[in-house]
Amino acid sequence: MSLFDNAPPGGAGFSRADARRPLAERMRPERLEDFVGQEHILGEGKPLRRQIERDELTSVVLWGPPGTGKTTLAHLIARKTRTEFIAFSAVLSGIKEIKAVMADAERVRRAGRRTILFIDEIHRFNKAQQDAFLPYVERGDIILIGATTENPSFEVISALLSRSRVYMLRALTVPEIVTLLKRALPVVGVEAGDSLLEQIAIYANGDARQAYNTLESAAAVVAGASSGGALTEAAVQDAMQRKVLLYDKSGEEHFNLISALHKSVRSSDVDAALYWLTRMLEGGEDRLYIARRIIRMSIEDIGLADPRALEQCMAAKEAVHFLGIPEGDLALGQAVIYLCMAQKSDASYRAMGAAQRDAADTVAEPVPMQLRNAVTKYMKQWGYGEGYEHAHNVEDAVPGMECLPEGLKGRRYYWPSDRGMEKRIAERMEEIRRLRAKAGASPGAAGEENE
Repeated sequence: MSLFDNAPPGGAGFSRADARRPLAERMRPERLEDFVGQEHILGEGKPLRRQIERDELTSVVLWGPPGTGKTTLAHLIARKTRTEFIAFSAVLSGIKEIKAVMADAERVRRAGRRTILFIDEIHRFNKAQQDAFLPYVERGDIILIGATTENPSFEVISALLSRSRVYMLRALTVPEIVTLLKRALPVVGVEAGDSLLEQIAIYANGDARQAYNTLESAAAVVAGASSGGALTEAAVQDAMQRKVLLYDKSGEEHFNLISALHKSVRSSDVDAALYWLTRMLEGGEDRLYIARRIIRMSIEDIGLADPRALEQCMAAKEAVHFLGIPEGDLALGQAVIYLCMAQKSDASYRAMGAAQRDAADTVAEPVPMQLRNAVTKYMKQWGYGEGYEHAHNVEDAVPGMECLPEGLKGRRYYWPSDRGMEKRIAERMEEIRRLRAKAGASPGAAGEENE
C-alpha cells in the first residue's frame, strides 16, 4: 500500500460540506489566488510566487507563528505544481517511518513524478532524523517543505538549511483575518458586523486558526437562538472568555485614551496611567502601537533626567514582540510604572525643537573649516581642517575650538533641569564652559536661552 495521500490537497479531504471537521480545516483555500496574507513572499513578482508559477520549486523551510498558513501553503504549492504530496508529522514519526517514505518517494521519482514531503514542526526532529532526509533531498527524490515556529538557524541542521530556502511568514494582520472570517460566515451560517469580526481578529493575535475556532464557538452559541442567526456581542464574549470592549482604534476614542495615558504618565499618576493602559489593552489596541507611544513618552517627558527610562521602554517593546498577548502586556505595565515614577524633564525635547528652528529659519552657513576633513591634498591646501583641535590631545579633553557656524556662535540649546541625572549633567556643562573659556573659546552668554 502506498504511503502517499493521492487525494488532491484542498479537495475532498477538506470539503466545506463536512461539518464535523474543524472550521479551520474546511476553510483551507483550494487556489493560491485565494490565500490571504504573506504578500512579502507571495505577491506578484515576489520570490516564492515566482518559484511556484515557474514550477522551479526547491526545498524550503516555512518559518512563522502558528496559524499563519504554513500547512495550507504547502498543500497549495503541491496542487499548483501537480506533485505528489505527503504530510509527515515530526511528532509522530521516527527513523523507520522516514526510510519507508523515502523508499516510496524514490520509486515515484523513477516513474517520472515528483514528490513534496511536508514536515510539520520540523524543529522537533533530532539531528539523526534530519540527517536521514539529506541524501533524498540531494538526489531530488523529494522536495522538502518544512514548517516551524522556531528559528530554523537554531533548530534545523546546517546541511538541510544550505539546501533549502527559508521563507519567514508573519502574523496575519487584523484586516487579513477579518477577510478570512467574512468568507467563513456562510459556512457557519451566521451574519456578523465588521466590529465584532474585528474583535475576534484582535483576540486571535495574528493566528487564523484561533480566529476560526472563536468564530465557530460563537456561532454555535447563536445557532437556533432568537438572534435569527446574527452573531452577538454576548456570543463572542462567551467564546473568547473575556469582555468585548468595542472602540474605534482609528477614531476619537483611540486618541482620547492614548492622550489620557500620556498625560497621566507626565503627571506621575501611576494609578491613572495603569487604568488607561488597561482600557487600551482590553479594547484590543495594537500592543506595538502602545510600545511606540511609551517610548516617545520616555524621550519627550523624561529624557536625560532618567536615561534608563528609554532602556526600559525598548526592553518592553522587545518583550511584547517576543511574548505576544497576554504575557507581553505585563511588560507594558511595568514600563508605564517606571515612567510614572521617573524624574521628569523635557529639556532634551525643547533643545531639539530650538535647534530645528534655527536650522529651518537661519541661513545654512557652511561648515567651519576646522571641522572639515581634508581627504585630498588639494583640500588641505585650501584650508580644510585648519585649526582643528583633537580633544584627546588637550588638557581635560575639552578644546577651545568653536564648532558652531559664525552666525550662531555662542548659541545654547540644551538647558538641563535640576532633576535626576540632569542635575549632574548641568554641573558637567558648567565645568565644560569654564574649561572652554580657559582654552579661549566663547562659552555663550549666561541666560541666553534660545527656545
